[in-house]
Amino acid sequence: MTLLAQLALGSWIAGSAAYLTQKKRAWIGDVLMMLGILSGVLFLGILWASLGRPPLRTLGETRWWYAVGVPVIGCLIGWRFQTRALAVPSCLMGALFAWINLAHPETMDKTLMPALQSPWFVPHVIVYMVSYSALGLGSLMAAWVLVKRLLRREEVQPEDADTPHRLVLVGLPLLTCGLLFGAFWAKEAWGHYWTWDPKETWAFLTWAAYLTYLHVRQRHQLKPVLALSVLVAGFAVLLGCWFGVNLLPTAQESVHTYTRTE
Repeated sequence: MTLLAQLALGSWIAGSAAYLTQKKRAWIGDVLMMLGILSGVLFLGILWASLGRPPLRTLGETRWWYAVGVPVIGCLIGWRFQTRALAVPSCLMGALFAWINLAHPETMDKTLMPALQSPWFVPHVIVYMVSYSALGLGSLMAAWVLVKRLLRREEVQPEDADTPHRLVLVGLPLLTCGLLFGAFWAKEAWGHYWTWDPKETWAFLTWAAYLTYLHVRQRHQLKPVLALSVLVAGFAVLLGCWFGVNLLPTAQESVHTYTRTE
């Protein structure tokens, strides 16, 4: 199983190199990217079967979904709009998260606490991971545009924001669905749709950050730098929701902490 994870990591790194060095034979990068995706999907399938539960409980498990989800989103958006602009960033981001998990493996068990034994569990987390993949990739593209234009001392053009914007249009509706699924799940598990738990609060802040980006883009169409900067900041909030909130003292008693098995 580890071999599949290593194959995915190696394929995405090699795919990135192929895209950058074999521009006239970009199909080589396409093949390597797809090989990484297939290896990652197979890895998750085997992990699911071996655990006997959805591998969506711990941060490490969700990182694997993110590692696979980003290249999938990059591939689908690239196919839809006939562009390879997302190929290298999506491969590198997938490789980064795969490497993090391989470098810091978790001890996974088959335990699933009662609150997670709900029909909302799988759709809620998967929708979130797909939305995080699209939004994270959009923010990465926004940061790349800003850095590239800055280094070249050029003005950011409105069309530079087109690809990041398309990714937000994919990710934000899914993020909204994730919030709604979570509310229905919370009502079933704890009797309340929303309690301003630390995780819930940060989830709302993430949604609000990307909604702010849409507002800024609509109101200030001739200021793409402002919109792209908000998009980059949105990813910082997203990471705070996903990882940072777990470091807060108030989060230790959160009902959304699923690392405990009791």
